[in-house]
Amino acid sequence: MAIQEPVFATMFILALIALGEVVSIVTKAKIPMLLVTLIGFLILIWTGVLPKDIVDTSSFNQIGFLLVTPLVVHLGTLIPLKMMFKQYKAVLIALSGTFFAVLLVIPISTLIFGYETAASGVGPLVGGIVAFIITSTELKEQGFGYLVAIPALILAIHKLFGIPVATLFLRKYALILRDKFSQNGEIAAALEAPVQKKEHHHSSNISSPKSKFNTANVLLFKLFVGGALAILLESFTGLHNTVWCLLIGIIGARIGFFEQNIMDNAKASSVAMIGAIFIVIDSMSEVSLQTFINFIPQILTIIILGLIGILIGSFLCSKLLKVNPYQGIALALTAMFGFPSDYILCQEVSRSLGRTDEEEKFLLDTLSPPMLIGGFTTVTVASVIIASFLIQTL
Repeated sequence: MAIQEPVFATMFILALIALGEVVSIVTKAKIPMLLVTLIGFLILIWTGVLPKDIVDTSSFNQIGFLLVTPLVVHLGTLIPLKMMFKQYKAVLIALSGTFFAVLLVIPISTLIFGYETAASGVGPLVGGIVAFIITSTELKEQGFGYLVAIPALILAIHKLFGIPVATLFLRKYALILRDKFSQNGEIAAALEAPVQKKEHHHSSNISSPKSKFNTANVLLFKLFVGGALAILLESFTGLHNTVWCLLIGIIGARIGFFEQNIMDNAKASSVAMIGAIFIVIDSMSEVSLQTFINFIPQILTIIILGLIGILIGSFLCSKLLKVNPYQGIALALTAMFGFPSDYILCQEVSRSLGRTDEEEKFLLDTLSPPMLIGGFTTVTVASVIIASFLIQTL
């Protein structure tokens, strides 16, 4: 089926994304949107219903590439430094799980499949779309484009492994908390005291003063200034621009140049995320059914090794920091699904185990801060740095 009109091409791809969103909402995120979208796209191009070049025809992937650096700058402004300092144990446990995942995946996968395969999967394994974009872009530039399906499929399905295991351990920890709460009426959180609600919205950053000049266009200009500066710094230092974007976002928010939720206020976050999803979909356009089948052993091996590494690393660090291992393992596993799945998981566990409104509220207030910080630490920060470093070693 030939599609020449960009509007039609974009509409068909958005239909797949919308279907994925609906399935994710109905299943309460148990089936990820991206998995439905990618599998649906592959089936449609394999059967000839959609042409392989439909994403290029839409041109929306170019918007995604254009908005990558502003998007990462935006993510940098969201990093809640004060909250991370208060929840330092959660940060250390999450980093430990990620470190052991890399430590396990790289040598073993290299022995079995080769270093290029191992390096291509690690960033998305412990991260999200930004880590994938970094990996896929560099793979194509360095002549390893045939491997792009590995990080794309890992990004699509690693939630299916991480969420059930995290749910298991989070429920075990929640039962312990509930029993203590019912006995004592109150209990201190195993990590630091839960953060006040006002800090849940990342208010740790110094917010910029309200100004009539901070229109959507001005805010978008600021984001592109940050992105352009990051690319300039990469040319001087060799350090990947996404790492600079994070640092620029953090510093810019602290000094008041960037306001909180700057991309949301610029009315651009939804377009940026859709553009990023188009990039992921486009990476699958040359994947044949045979290639998909051939990559299944590599994908499953990387995911399972990474899962085992996270379990080992978070368990050891939890013991060292005297944190309940059930909680430590659950928060480290947020590397495999991130926000908003981590918060949804806390809500579902609290709702299912809380026998009264007071118990449910207590469980949610106690479970969510470390889980959210775990996801921020791994998906937003660590995975970007890991992907940027490993991909340059090819």
